[in-house]
Amino acid sequence: MQGERQKAKDSSLFDGIIAKLDLGDERQRVFVAYSGGVDSHVLLHLCASTAQLKGKLTAVYVHHGLQTEAESWAKHCEQTASDLGVEFLTLRVNAKAMSGESPEEAARNARYAAFKSIIKTDDALLLAQHREDQLETVLLQLFRGSGLRGLSGMPESMVFGAGIMLRPLLNTPKQAISDYAQANRLSWVEDPSNQSNDYDRNFLRNAVVPLLKQRWPAIDKTVARSARHCADAQVLVEEIADELFDEVFNPADATLSISRLAAHHLHQQQLIIRHWFRRMGLKMPAQAFIGRILGQVVAAAEQRDPVLSGQGYSIRRYRDKLYCLIHQHGTGLHLPEECQAGKPDACQLVQTQQDAFWPKGQASIQIAYNQILSCVPASKGILREQWASAKVEIRFRRGGEKICLPGRQGHHSLKNLFQEAGIPPWKRDMIPLVYLNDMLAAVGDKWISAAFYSEQTQACVSLLLQSS
Repeated sequence: MQGERQKAKDSSLFDGIIAKLDLGDERQRVFVAYSGGVDSHVLLHLCASTAQLKGKLTAVYVHHGLQTEAESWAKHCEQTASDLGVEFLTLRVNAKAMSGESPEEAARNARYAAFKSIIKTDDALLLAQHREDQLETVLLQLFRGSGLRGLSGMPESMVFGAGIMLRPLLNTPKQAISDYAQANRLSWVEDPSNQSNDYDRNFLRNAVVPLLKQRWPAIDKTVARSARHCADAQVLVEEIADELFDEVFNPADATLSISRLAAHHLHQQQLIIRHWFRRMGLKMPAQAFIGRILGQVVAAAEQRDPVLSGQGYSIRRYRDKLYCLIHQHGTGLHLPEECQAGKPDACQLVQTQQDAFWPKGQASIQIAYNQILSCVPASKGILREQWASAKVEIRFRRGGEKICLPGRQGHHSLKNLFQEAGIPPWKRDMIPLVYLNDMLAAVGDKWISAAFYSEQTQACVSLLLQSS
């Protein structure tokens, strides 16, 4: 009888949690991140009991390979999903920490990357974080000196990959989840690593939060409320930041205008720099590093070329533009959206220059700095017959190269041409030089030598340089 009363109480508490979610008919699939622990089991049980989700639900177990029990947990999760009539999927990831990553961060990044790989348009991913998880998150951010964004904690909903991520239990107390699991006789696994206080979150959960709750029993509720206040304030800050940023940002090359940036007061400048890093998909820099960007690079004399290096990127200036250059060593490094969209001014590709011959009859060639150089039909440029019959070689600057341009007198050094065109010094060595029969015929897709230039309609080719 008591168990039935507890079930009724739990049912009342959880009534409407799933129904209130953005899980309308347009949602194609709903994935539940299911670790086998009590929180995710309760969430999966709730979802499986919701008629609205019938036929759409998939439980997803991420196999990190970090625990000897991981394989048996995967089997447990698969059996539980089967018992609930829910589809099941295991994702295996490499959760090994990279340089500068904590084990917790590495596992989280690997897990989220795996989830993103399966989320398609109109799909939803459900996570089982609850109110005490939110408390721990806010405390961790506080101890790290985070600003409003960090102190906002975890959002209840957010865009995730091509779909959406939802945390339906975020305002639910941990005790209610435990009571629900007991009342419904759920079976879950316990991760022994949760007892290790070597991890910051575990230390908070096991040693700090219980002590705080002795003094302030409702601390999870009050801190969650503070997080929502911070989130509301952050929305207003973002609106202001968007306006300031748009005034300063050059979308063509993902740079900032130094003169327009300097016209704002210090706090606005700092806000714009943070917004820039977020737009570039980079980890937020520390306050001291932002100060160095403004003091050492933005405030530098125009003729100077200071370089400020961060974690995988460099900040430089050229004329009135502030650049964030991403260092790429080999493959697999995340590039910001501007690089992925083919805007090479947002990137600095650290790579060995290699001369190469252009195979005859081939329309394009992969060259150094992750670039593709193509010859395309054009109404003016290099005569197609001349191109086809010549020995075409790609080289890079060695210094002292000159070229004679159509409509201009004399020979011009590439150095002067680059300066006239406003091409930053670090970009110049990345531009391929095209030689026909050992004569300089073109500089990337920017200039063609007068000796090779023609305007015979439909009889020419021009060059096109793109990032690969």
